[in-house]
Amino acid sequence: MTRPLYPELRPKGPIRAPVGKKRTCQNWDSEAALRMLMNNLDDRVAIDWEQLIVYGGTGRAARNWREYHRIVAALQNLKTDETLCVQSGKPVYIATTHKDAPRVIIANSNLVPNWATPENFEQLEQAGLTMYGQMTAGSWIYIGTQGILQGTYETFCALARKEFQVESLCGKWILSAGMGGMSGAQPLAATMSEAVILDVEARADRIQRKVDEGFCDRITTNLDEALHWVREALKSKRALSIGLVGNAGTVFPALVKRGAIPDIVTDQTSAHDLLSYLPIGDLEHLDSLRENDPVTYRRQSLDTIFLHVNAILAMQDLGALCFDYGNNLRAQADLAGVSIKKENGSFKYPGFVPAYIRPLFCEGKGPFRWAALSGDAKDIHRIDRALMETFPKDIALKRWITLAQKKIPFTGLPARICWLGYGERAKFGTVINALVRTKEVSAPIVIGRDHLDCGSVASPHRETENMLDGSDAIADWPLLNFALNAVSGASWVSFHHGGGVGIGNALHAGMVIVADGTKKRDKRLQRVLSVDPGIGVARHVDAGYPEAKESAEKKQIKIPQ
Repeated sequence: MTRPLYPELRPKGPIRAPVGKKRTCQNWDSEAALRMLMNNLDDRVAIDWEQLIVYGGTGRAARNWREYHRIVAALQNLKTDETLCVQSGKPVYIATTHKDAPRVIIANSNLVPNWATPENFEQLEQAGLTMYGQMTAGSWIYIGTQGILQGTYETFCALARKEFQVESLCGKWILSAGMGGMSGAQPLAATMSEAVILDVEARADRIQRKVDEGFCDRITTNLDEALHWVREALKSKRALSIGLVGNAGTVFPALVKRGAIPDIVTDQTSAHDLLSYLPIGDLEHLDSLRENDPVTYRRQSLDTIFLHVNAILAMQDLGALCFDYGNNLRAQADLAGVSIKKENGSFKYPGFVPAYIRPLFCEGKGPFRWAALSGDAKDIHRIDRALMETFPKDIALKRWITLAQKKIPFTGLPARICWLGYGERAKFGTVINALVRTKEVSAPIVIGRDHLDCGSVASPHRETENMLDGSDAIADWPLLNFALNAVSGASWVSFHHGGGVGIGNALHAGMVIVADGTKKRDKRLQRVLSVDPGIGVARHVDAGYPEAKESAEKKQIKIPQ
């Protein structure tokens, strides 16, 4: 297989986004897009910047190095009434629009439904015609492992309340696998929720990176040592994160054989793509096999998934609480021949959204985030204070920010994630804009979110799994979200296919808006940050959720009668 990446055009050294007040573009919207693109490829942020891979298996920021340079040049020359169109990581058209239109419109990985298979996508990608954008890789709003950290933390906290009727997971043992760009949030999210976690990852360098960054406490290659640490931490009710170098396909069955059954089992390997998942075997050999014989590689991935998921099911039978973290592992297991479904067709263990997160979606809550274009961490700390001043009665928010300040390192441009709901996002967006205007923060702030949100995804194995009305696969909603954000004046918008769960399994939209400090920008912030979660509440009202109907009535969200 050959993928035209034009390595001869790759920068000689690591990419760094410009910082401070000086622009190279004509306005802050274009400048922000440029800086966030470059930040996605910062070697402190991206999992493999030389291959343009940001996170999530092969989630890229640009199709190849030639197109990266063309995007940079286009943004630097883009007029304030022009919109750059990016087709799967390639700049293809500059449209004359107007000053309140998005400066960039991005479409990544989209295929006509009947052609939307991993095999077809792989052929088209190898031909240089498309690019896998994951969610925030190709939409230029990835902020490193922090981007999924609060969602994972909130999932663990919701699990504690729902399953154990307590506020933390103190004294509980979590087993998972995967420690990449996003999955690397698991160790810290677990210890923030006071649990002990054993996280299995086949690449030792991935674990070591998370240990060095402060996301994981310890690394070992020895299962006996790992289990000793687990037992000691559980005995003393001490939070601890352990990265075990190994393959889930061997470690999980070994735990079953030993009778070492965790309290909670999940997984965040790159199972969404069989070419990104790591089968049992020598890593160098597997890298060669992936390039030279993808058919065999996929078959070996399925063989390992068969062992991996059968072990999860065995642990469930022995009392473990198991849930899927949205990487399509269950569907791949079904393909591998695992008896993963009940008689009614549902999976034997649930996804995390229907199990723990959907009540938040009904309130329009989701992974709101912002990044400081100044490059100055002081700006994020000032916004942290403003956040707690704006919502002084929100105890969970205060707890999150306090934990985040203590435990989360900044990588690349300083950033913060904080789940906010309908009304809260718009309110706080204008607060941030006022801080820019009064120079309490030193440069404009980029505001965005993950595509995983209340109204921006159709994903039957994740965000829209088991909807009340059976509308899991209805994909009109992310299109409505994409269009609403564009017409409301977002700085850039994106529409992707296959993020999180792989090609053929999801459609999703993203938005970013820049708080540039101008009074005029207040109106755009108010519009965008209202309609974005608003369509999410509407989506859940339409599906019949009483909590969403109550939210709409309480927050005066207009639903046609």
